Amino acid sequence: MIILSDSDLRLIGEGAHDYIYEKLGAHVLDLNGSSGTHFGVWAPHAREVSVIGDFNGWNPSVNPLERRGRTGVWSGFVPAIGQGALYKFSMVAPDGNSRFDRADPYAFAAEPPPGTASKVWDLSLYEWGDGSWMAGRGDRQSITAAITIYEVHLGSWMRVPEEGNRPLTYREAAPRLAQYAAEMGFTHVELLPVFEHPAAESWGYQAVSLYAPSARFGTPHDLMFLVDTLHQGGIGVILDWVPAHFAPDPHGLAEFDGTHLYEPADPTRRKIPVWETYAYNFESPPVVNFLTANALFWLEKYHFDGLRVDGVESMIRLDFMREPGTWQPNNFGGNENLAAVAFLQGVNQKVHEDHPGVLTFAEDATARPDITRPARSGGLGFDYKWDLGWVHDTLQEYMLLKPTERPKAHTKLVFRMHYAFNENYLLPLSHDDSKPGKKSLLAKMPGEESEKRANLRLLYGYMFALPGKKLMFMGDEFGQWKEWAHDTSLDWHLLEDPRHRGLKRWVRDLNTQYRAEPALHELDCRTNGFAWIEADNAADCVLAFLRKGSAARDQALVVCNFSDQVFRNFRVGVPRGGRGRWEEILNSDATIYGGSGQGNMGGLTPSPIGWNRQPQSLVLLLPPLTVLIFKKVPR
Repeated sequence: MIILSDSDLRLIGEGAHDYIYEKLGAHVLDLNGSSGTHFGVWAPHAREVSVIGDFNGWNPSVNPLERRGRTGVWSGFVPAIGQGALYKFSMVAPDGNSRFDRADPYAFAAEPPPGTASKVWDLSLYEWGDGSWMAGRGDRQSITAAITIYEVHLGSWMRVPEEGNRPLTYREAAPRLAQYAAEMGFTHVELLPVFEHPAAESWGYQAVSLYAPSARFGTPHDLMFLVDTLHQGGIGVILDWVPAHFAPDPHGLAEFDGTHLYEPADPTRRKIPVWETYAYNFESPPVVNFLTANALFWLEKYHFDGLRVDGVESMIRLDFMREPGTWQPNNFGGNENLAAVAFLQGVNQKVHEDHPGVLTFAEDATARPDITRPARSGGLGFDYKWDLGWVHDTLQEYMLLKPTERPKAHTKLVFRMHYAFNENYLLPLSHDDSKPGKKSLLAKMPGEESEKRANLRLLYGYMFALPGKKLMFMGDEFGQWKEWAHDTSLDWHLLEDPRHRGLKRWVRDLNTQYRAEPALHELDCRTNGFAWIEADNAADCVLAFLRKGSAARDQALVVCNFSDQVFRNFRVGVPRGGRGRWEEILNSDATIYGGSGQGNMGGLTPSPIGWNRQPQSLVLLLPPLTVLIFKKVPR
């Protein structure tokens, strides 16, 4: 079997091999009747390369690799080794004066930290059972579908205190996570980065082996089992993908062959100072090939349904978190990283061509206007952009204020709708809002404990009622008090308290109604899916708006009271729609959610009195710190 043909070598040299991970790295095979493993690595500047491992005493003189022409590829076959063997590549520096070891960039597995070796693994041995999910994925993930995502860090979602507080393995987490996500009404689970990473405190964002899932939680087949189980439970799985930067650890990609191979040679672009990590060199075709193929790899081999691309701003801005004078502009004098833009356009286009129905999400805080415009039209080509502006304005600038201080910040609350349809947005309450030093969402809400809970229910209800897909970080659904820590479990014991169970039920019911009502999701990304009823009542801190589906009958009225005052006989305008009533389908002040139980007896009939520029109106009881959602139903 010839694993590296002349055509393969040519494509690798050009940086154009879509399946480079099947050619480089470690591959178990039979060669001339001998079982063993073929090794390949791209190290164009190394003087010598050999493979070392537990099979040869880590001796670099035993299994030297052969240089394959001028492509920079070294390869060789080592007989009698296979699944589970530990290995690294040993290299002699370009000047011939030093030798160093590196983990395999294309390794499919690695040994658990603090070990740093790669591990031979045959991915083909897993048998998938998610054919039904994969066949129907496109419809489940269309732009008109309800998408509500549960963001999970596997190392801290749930732990085993009886066994040294270790995290669950992929296989242990699989049935529990699938059942929990389904019970809570989420459509997807998003996993924080699962690539092998040396520092647990980096949460996976500082990787060294982009093709190897972390051995902290099990084997590659165990991760496949997790994805498979979620799919069979009707839950999609999104991977937090990190093509912006990599860890500086000496066994990783930094100065891989003794030169700046994966990172830029230009010192002004080489590192991302705020994270003390190395940036990828997007001007290098082989590096772009490494990353693009990696995106395709996780979709092809692990059946992920989407990629959340971390740190887009750090990629496309040359001046990202850099002081004046420490960065160099592009050839046109601007701060745009043109090569990174081209990379993102290319990877999005390739993902959507090769895997129709797969979604890509951009974590980006810039004001760039074309994040979700198709790449063929000059945009970056993402399906959705995280609306971090909404998080800042609504959470930081409004919800954290005392109710008496909110009238002066009213514009922060409504500003989002000025740009809500410029891109396809996802509204995230993510790990970044509960990370160390920031407090949990519940803890940071203003007021006494009951007011904190009411404020949080209000925030969640407002998020689910607004246009845009949804994301919530683990623990926020039941009101975790402590801020998130990567090395401890969520405080599941809080669910012994009925107040935390009430919040959890609120999130479950929000998910249920968001998915069930076309008005709440079908036109999330279209201007005709939203209309203001009352946007200017800053004094009372009250908002009212309509959500609409594509059918005229699908309408929902949303009324939010961000004040701590109850409003009785509060009049709200509604459109004319024949005979019918407005059924109260959600009320965050209901006792089942931990509220006071004030409401509108299940629904209201409109009167012919015009209000808010509408021909009819409702007179309702509006509890403090509450969101009400009504559905138009025929009489």
